[in-house]
Order: sequence, then structure tokens, then C-alpha cells
Amino acid sequence: MHAVQRGWGGLAMRQSLLLATLILAALGFSATYAAAHNVTAGDAGYIQQIWGVKLIPFAYLGAKHMVTGYDHILFLFGVVFFLYRAKHVATYVSIFALGHSTTMLAGVYFGWNVNAYIVDAIIGLSVVYKALDNLGAYQRWFGFQPNTKLATLIFGFFHGLGLATKILDYDIPQDGLLPNLLAFNVGVEIGQMLALAMILIVMGFWRKSPFFWKHAYTVNVMMMSAGFVLIGYQLTGLFTTT
Repeated sequence: MHAVQRGWGGLAMRQSLLLATLILAALGFSATYAAAHNVTAGDAGYIQQIWGVKLIPFAYLGAKHMVTGYDHILFLFGVVFFLYRAKHVATYVSIFALGHSTTMLAGVYFGWNVNAYIVDAIIGLSVVYKALDNLGAYQRWFGFQPNTKLATLIFGFFHGLGLATKILDYDIPQDGLLPNLLAFNVGVEIGQMLALAMILIVMGFWRKSPFFWKHAYTVNVMMMSAGFVLIGYQLTGLFTTT
């Protein structure tokens, strides 16, 4: 009996590790063909050539950006990591969407000129912040818990600004600019919902494992490490191009 229990425990542990690996692999998959906030050459050419209101194409581009934006998804993954109730998930995702949408729309419409490397480094910092928050580091180190909703909103502003800096690299025609931007933003939110659905499905299975809490620490350390890599990459670009 004990041998069977040990065998079952080993199987459950392997399943838990596999689920954790799948989560991180899914989050990092898009990095194999898209850089953070990047607009592909084909999409850039399309943006530069079109004229007038093109709602469906811009909605598609927005959804594509979010699904392939691994930095966005990493942060979103961290935000919902310990959220179990649907209303809590909806609250935080809505706060993130508000911040993301505000600066993306305003940044492009008003032509804010912000250094993309600095913004993307802050976005990497948002991933580190959330991983440390999930690990309870702030309470142990400083004896207080930062306002998680306010932090989600503030970092949402930077995530939106990061996209705006890339869109501004291309001369988007002014004709139909606002409707196209709104359509793009709708697409971003659709993509966010698709990514969130995949995260929650996998998380739902993983949380049923008796080893979830054991491996939750490791996964958040891995997420924090990914955030530091993003920061280092952007700062390297900043100092080598100036």
C-alpha cells in the first residue's frame, strides 16, 4: 500500500511539474517569433499603407499583439496567480485593461515621444514586482503590503505606453486614426481574454494538484528571473544605442 501511495505521489508530483512547465512554456512561446511590443514587418507595412477607417484589420492586429506579447502575459499570469474567485480576476484584469488602454490610446493620439527601452525595462520590472509580491517578499522585507490594485493600474499604464512607443515608429495615417486605434484596443482586450482563458484553464488543473503550493514558489522565482532578463535586455539596448 505504501509503495502504491509513493508511486501515486510521484506521479502527482510529475504531473504538477509538467503543468507548471506548460504554463511557463506557453507564456514564453511567443518570444520565439516576436519581441515585446514588436510590430512585425508585414503588419508595419500594412499600417503604413492603409488609409481611412479599417476596424476589423486593426482589431485583428490588436488581438495578435496581445496574444504574442509575452511580457504582457507574464505580468497577467502573475496578477491572477493567487486569484481564485472570478470577481477578483475580473477586477484586476479590468484595472490592468484600463491602464493599458489609457496610455496606448493617448500615447499614439497625442504623439508622446518616450524612450522605448526605458518603458520596456519598466515593463520587465512589473514582472519582477509581481513575482516578488506573490512570494510575499515585501511583507518579509519591509513589513507592509503594497496596494496591489494601484500597482496593477500603474504598471498597466506602462504596458500601454510600451505599445504606443512602437506604434509611433510607423507613420499611421491621420485619416481614421481614432476609430482605428479604438478598434486596435478592442482587439487587444479580445486577445487578453483569450490569453487569460488559457492561463486559467491550465491553472485550474494545476491548482488541483497536491503539489501546487510546493511548486508555486519555484514558478514565481522563474517568473522573476524572466523579468530580470527582460530588464537586462532593454537596458543593454539603451546603453549600446546611445
